[in-house]
Amino acid sequence: MKTLSAVIVLAAVLVLPAGAVAKPDASDKRAAIAQCKSERGKSKATRKAFKAKYHSFSRCIRQNAAEEHAEKKAALKNAAKECKAERADADFPATHDGKSFQEFYGTGKHGKNAYGKCVSKKARALKAKEDEADKADVAEFKNAAKECQSESADPDFPAAHDGKSFSDFYGTNHNHRNAFGKCVSSKSGDHYTDPVDDQGDDTGHGKPNSDA
Repeated sequence: MKTLSAVIVLAAVLVLPAGAVAKPDASDKRAAIAQCKSERGKSKATRKAFKAKYHSFSRCIRQNAAEEHAEKKAALKNAAKECKAERADADFPATHDGKSFQEFYGTGKHGKNAYGKCVSKKARALKAKEDEADKADVAEFKNAAKECQSESADPDFPAAHDGKSFSDFYGTNHNHRNAFGKCVSSKSGDHYTDPVDDQGDDTGHGKPNSDA
């Protein structure tokens, strides 16, 4: 019964119109919290970079929970496409030890749950790849933060950057207070809009952060 219910729920999710998809759930938020804690880290450099990127821990959770939800949705959608293609492939047995689609994926007497099992298996695998990519992005972000921290403390920085200070070289807003965040962004490929905005003050409480 549990297996059948899972298949029914999965099928319902796959046919829901885009506007009817639920918002991030508890599992999405738990995953987001774990990622935010990892990204924030414990060093002065990573915490400084984290604040420049998100401004607050709650903002990080909201952003990453939404991304987690989107990744799960995309994994299901792509898994469904792959399984439909495999199910329609007349040569499927030739590449799966002579087993039909139902025999290879199904667990019931007649393999009626094969499609649901196929989708869930592939969706998990696709989501796992996304999770690994997310971990790599976090590691890259933290390494960039440490590198920028080192550059900002280097008295010889101007000599190697056309006489510009760290703030002048990386900063883009009126007071260059976003220099550290921009440095991290440039080294990690993590393109984001700094909470410290040209139109806001140097504490990051301008209009773009009214929801922080």
